[in-house]
Amino acid sequence: LRSYLRDESSRLRRLRRFYEKVQALHQDPEASVDNPLLAFSLIKRLHSDWPNVIYSDEATMNTQALHAGLREVEQELPGAEDLDGAARALMRLQDVYALSVEGLAKGLFQKAGPPPLYSPGRHASLSADDCFHVGKVAYDTGDYYHSIAWLEEAVSLFRLSYGSWNLEDRSSLEDALDHLAFSYFMAGNVSHALSLSREFLRYDPSNQRVSRNVAKYKKLLEMGMGASGTGGVPRSPPPLSPPHALLGSVCPQPAPEPLLHLSCSYETNSSPYLLLQPAKKEMVRIQPYVALYHDFITDDEAETIKGLAGPWLQRSVVASGEKQQKAEYRISKSAWLKDTADPAVRALERRIAAVTGLDLRPPYAEYLQVVNYGLGGHYEPHFDHATSMKSPLYRMKSGNRIATIMIYLSAVEAGGSTAFIYANFSVPVVKNAALFWWNLRRNGNGDGDTLHAGCPVLAGDKWVANKWIHEHGQEFRRPCSADPQD
Repeated sequence: LRSYLRDESSRLRRLRRFYEKVQALHQDPEASVDNPLLAFSLIKRLHSDWPNVIYSDEATMNTQALHAGLREVEQELPGAEDLDGAARALMRLQDVYALSVEGLAKGLFQKAGPPPLYSPGRHASLSADDCFHVGKVAYDTGDYYHSIAWLEEAVSLFRLSYGSWNLEDRSSLEDALDHLAFSYFMAGNVSHALSLSREFLRYDPSNQRVSRNVAKYKKLLEMGMGASGTGGVPRSPPPLSPPHALLGSVCPQPAPEPLLHLSCSYETNSSPYLLLQPAKKEMVRIQPYVALYHDFITDDEAETIKGLAGPWLQRSVVASGEKQQKAEYRISKSAWLKDTADPAVRALERRIAAVTGLDLRPPYAEYLQVVNYGLGGHYEPHFDHATSMKSPLYRMKSGNRIATIMIYLSAVEAGGSTAFIYANFSVPVVKNAALFWWNLRRNGNGDGDTLHAGCPVLAGDKWVANKWIHEHGQEFRRPCSADPQD
């Protein structure tokens, strides 16, 4: 684009010089006829110079070069799925963190009032066309709660800038009014749908489809339907999906209550590996058992692991019966690393074994999974352990997942906490720390309190490395207790 602008600017400068030359020669028309030299110049300009300028291939060549440049990188550019996914990510952040759409459009990450949840270093607002696209993604899926909020903002912004046209915009005030009117109609507010449709007709009075809608809405109102008088917005939003509702209650991270019997300590876990450099252990909860090990890896190790995983990242999948598939409730990319991939991975495996006291030799543990959560990346509430004997986890023939250790490879600016839903607490991202918990009780049953979620990333780039350890091979490392209920 920069190259195209440079070439076109040069062409336009030459065109202006030609125009100024012509203008100067035409200042005295009579002299042009009297002077044979000027007369010759006039005839030549009109016969050949002017057509040469008009039919110059330079403009076409510049445009072709611009198109060729786009084609070279087209495969690397985001697609429609990426764009719609980014729009859904904004709606997800809106829901989970109760953010104001008007605030988001202004570049503010805040609820109904101050202070903001996150203050970016660089302010970025959304255009009317941006808001329209988010609302259109919701509209196309029949999600009129979100479409109303985003299309209302689009209409407000389009009204402010009506008459000024932006090259990049694909929508207009009329488009936003049309979609917003139908959203209100579907939400049950016919009177507001009628008002918006009448406003549309002021800009496009010949539109027959909207004219028919106006007649339809008037008839419905005469029959006493849809005159809610609520200002258009449904009295309460339609219920979010249960996972989203659960996330909304835990992810905003209310101030934690002080808990008794918790402590920080240096741990060797009777391992010679940790004698000279004990693990820095912080007990987060006793039930479920959750511990955070600070400074578990170094910055260099974290960067090495991210670099190893980067080329292999693929959209994360989840277990679905006996298969694995992509799902909207897990938005991330992941890759798997064997301990032979690099000495840094092997050293990390030894450290995990020392801290947990568990056997990580194949097949007692899975490969290291590296996960990247980008724009609005999240993982809705789930168990790490299998809840069905048909789960693909049992293909290793080493039992269920007894424990999880999750290592934070990066910091995030806001969001991204690990939320334990039923236990009602969340652990923020702590760079280079490792979060450990038991998925199974000592009797082998799953611990229901370990239902957890990855809260959406509000700002930043979240990287984690997961190590899942299975129950076989741990019989003498974490034995059963005398109490069958334990």
